[in-house]
Amino acid sequence: MPELPEVETIVRGLHTLVAGDSVESVWIGSRPQPLKSPAGVIAGTLEGKRIVRVHRAGKHIVFDLEGATRTSHAKRDVRTDRAQTRRPAPVQTAQWVVHLGMTGRMVVSEPAAKIAKHTHLIATLASGRELRFIDPRMFGKLSVHAGGFDPGGVEPLEVSEERFVALFRGRKTPIKSALLNQKLLRGVGNIYADESLFRAGIRPRRRAATITREQLGTLHRAVREVLCEAIALGGSSISDYVDADGEEGFFQLQHRVYGREGEPCLVCRTAIRRIVLAGRSSHYCSKCQK
Repeated sequence: MPELPEVETIVRGLHTLVAGDSVESVWIGSRPQPLKSPAGVIAGTLEGKRIVRVHRAGKHIVFDLEGATRTSHAKRDVRTDRAQTRRPAPVQTAQWVVHLGMTGRMVVSEPAAKIAKHTHLIATLASGRELRFIDPRMFGKLSVHAGGFDPGGVEPLEVSEERFVALFRGRKTPIKSALLNQKLLRGVGNIYADESLFRAGIRPRRRAATITREQLGTLHRAVREVLCEAIALGGSSISDYVDADGEEGFFQLQHRVYGREGEPCLVCRTAIRRIVLAGRSSHYCSKCQK
């Protein structure tokens, strides 16, 4: 599943490609699984709107939409022989929210480009290009909102150390599970939780309540460091992930524990271990992490 760095990479590419463009028409496939809002509502909300900005909220892609201001033509009042102009209609705003799920992709294509199997939405833009949502496993979700979409949790790249410590201190759950709780910290997933815990020297099974204030401060810095490095390298291409230009990321080449079960730790040469925690694989070094 794309995590914060992958979604951030996609968002930056999409903003460059489509911000300022307008949606002329929308085609939505017949499969209901990817839809959190009714198909007609999604199409009706997108059509005629200009894409003002594309940004990220946790693991969600958010398109800020704005309707064109409509001003009627001047008309003449036959009684006074004066030209009168109606006031502009208020600008309508909305947000289109896309969650990529496990295999979802958002791509900008030329109309002549072959339509990939499992394409669930095509938005035709005023520029002549098409914005396509593709999702083979259909765990992704499409929805529209009147504005102010909030997925919950706090942004890990923005949270202060004090707030970070307050989120996790005293919790009885394993720290890895707490990091994956999107109601606490949004955007961090399996890969970056493992990598952050390794850099902080904390085992994934450790109860959050047993971690000292100082160690949580170290984890806060590790999370930010790992996420920023991953964004700079375009994310991790483990399975289906590609960015808005169809390019893979490179952070998987920098993984120190994730996906390296049985391989030597890059610091101490101890074999990396893998455990299952709350149904998710967790990788760690038994010597470097306590």
